[in-house]
Amino acid sequence: MGRPGYLTLPIFSVLAAIVYVYYTAVFVAVPRWLGLATAAGAANAAAFTALAAACVATYAVAVCRDPGLVPPSFEPDVEDSGSPLHEIKRKGGDLRYCQKCGHYKPPRAHHCRVCKRCVLKMDHHCIWINNCVGHENYKIFFIFVLYAVIACFYAMILIIGSALYSVPVDEQSSNDSSRTSIIICGVILCPLTLALTVLLGWHIYLILQNKTTIEYHEGVRALWLAEKGGNLYHHPYDLGVYENLISVLGHNIFCWFCPLSKNMGNGLRFRTTHDIPLSPLKSNSAASQQ
Repeated sequence: MGRPGYLTLPIFSVLAAIVYVYYTAVFVAVPRWLGLATAAGAANAAAFTALAAACVATYAVAVCRDPGLVPPSFEPDVEDSGSPLHEIKRKGGDLRYCQKCGHYKPPRAHHCRVCKRCVLKMDHHCIWINNCVGHENYKIFFIFVLYAVIACFYAMILIIGSALYSVPVDEQSSNDSSRTSIIICGVILCPLTLALTVLLGWHIYLILQNKTTIEYHEGVRALWLAEKGGNLYHHPYDLGVYENLISVLGHNIFCWFCPLSKNMGNGLRFRTTHDIPLSPLKSNSAASQQ
């Protein structure tokens, strides 16, 4: 396994798949079905080219962008009233401290054994980008997966359309090679589309809950322990659907799927349910119970 940002076999595999699917869709499927010389063919070829370029660009950024480095000088201020929530160790209740890196861990940060360092708001380590998915590159990773799913479905439509198109008999020789390319592309696209769609759905769920993959698995255990003790568990970073969305994608809805927009915050502190004031109805209900 190479270091983050370095080219590895999985990265070359992803790039090779993108190139092959692009070539088959634009230079085989479109000419067979619509013809590149037609307005419809040229428009579809241009649209798929733009989508493929967006996939490559966002993938490159996800590979190269640092997921978020914990400052060596970071130290949680337990007396800061602006930070009501401090994550502690399960055993002992001490503030989370990384023995390997030699510094405290900010909320939602975790140590990656592959990258050999702590990553801000770590979601997981992805071998397909040879990098961690964390605070600084989570949004671009999500946008890449979204673009990739759209591109896969678009390519499937082009391939199915070209497969249903009957080629004249005098073009049978060239038809054999193009049919082979389409079959191979379909074999690649079917499992790829399924896997990416599941991955996209999973991360949409996580964003709506304002969780990382690590926090989801930790939450399952925390929920079990809470129910075992007769208590209720609520994810502290779940601010509601809309607030969860803007905490990851940004305040401007028109920039949610723009790869150039910046991440929210510095990755050292995150809004929690303690930061949201009670609504008047909840305040009156709480006051009536006292």
